[in-house]
Amino acid sequence: MASDNNEDKLSRFWFLFSNMLPPVGFFLYVKHRKRYPNKARTALTSAAIGVPIALLGSYVFNTYILK
Repeated sequence: MASDNNEDKLSRFWFLFSNMLPPVGFFLYVKHRKRYPNKARTALTSAAIGVPIALLGSYVFNTYILK
């Protein structure tokens, strides 16, 4: 059942921001988990995807660029 409620959809800005800074995504999840479950799930997914990307990026940066 698709919802037409635009309030329960995470904006692109917050999606990208929570991907770049995972603590922001976790905060958005905690903030919206009861009232807007789809928005909270999207923020949590984005933050969870951002953690391994950040770890991989820091490894590559520290190993190959700062060497």
